[in-house]
Amino acid sequence: MIDHSTIIELTKDQYTTDLINKAKKIQLLAFDVDGVLTDGGLYYDHQGNESKKFHAQDGHGIKIIQSIGIQTMIISGRKSPCVDIRGNELDIDTILQGTRNKLKSFHEQDIQFKAEEICFVGDDTVDIELLKYVGLSVIVPNSNPILRKLDFDWITPRHGGNGAIRDICDLIYLSKNHG
Repeated sequence: MIDHSTIIELTKDQYTTDLINKAKKIQLLAFDVDGVLTDGGLYYDHQGNESKKFHAQDGHGIKIIQSIGIQTMIISGRKSPCVDIRGNELDIDTILQGTRNKLKSFHEQDIQFKAEEICFVGDDTVDIELLKYVGLSVIVPNSNPILRKLDFDWITPRHGGNGAIRDICDLIYLSKNHG
């Protein structure tokens, strides 16, 4: 395991005490894909094959929190083979795709955690109900402007597809390793 004491010292002032306390409780990190794990672009070649761009730092952050026992979940309104490939590559515990009612789909899973032990990262109106349910609600700066008018716990410093998931992984990891 990497000694992150220097990183903790450098970053601890960017988080409020309330945010750190909420992050300490997290046992499950769930997140949307398009606009959160990716930049939200839908890329098609001339034959209609879809591709997505994933940020390597997000993947590394996911592996870091998995190493301390945090479970992970993808919950996406769209269905894409690219998401299955990336999710399996990262050993994501649960991959839910093609769901328009994310809160209902979430509750249909065998989730053994209390709401305060769950973090969800979203970016659009389809994410609102799940964001309201969880103990740590996070949106990205490129979220639908409607979300910014609602009361969520944190907005990541980086945009979706550009390290936003890494930002939340760092917060969770550092909160659990911060005195």
